[in-house]
Amino acid sequence: MGDEEVERADVEALLAARRELGSEYEKELVESFAARVEEAVAGRTKAVADRDRSDLRDAGAGQIRQFVLGVVSLGVGVPITIVPMVAADGALPAVGIAWLGIAAVNAAHASAVNGRARRR
Repeated sequence: MGDEEVERADVEALLAARRELGSEYEKELVESFAARVEEAVAGRTKAVADRDRSDLRDAGAGQIRQFVLGVVSLGVGVPITIVPMVAADGALPAVGIAWLGIAAVNAAHASAVNGRARRR
């Protein structure tokens, strides 16, 4: 736990100090403890917000990479389709295998990007 955490021992120390010092210092003790609680809440809130911003930034980068990979795959797939179909008869199985490979690469990348997003 970090320094800004408020633990049970802190509450017990506050109550012990109140018993020792008496009720005339109660307001100062409570204000001091409330300030520590507010700092702990602010620190935790900032940590969660930073993590969420990082997750959004990472997810956006993965989506952009996936889009670029899809566009590049189409750009590569067109010549892979045209050349064998024009150059040889019966090249359909080779073209099918090439497109299955392209689809597998895209699926693997999408799975990796989406898997990382789900694990967070």
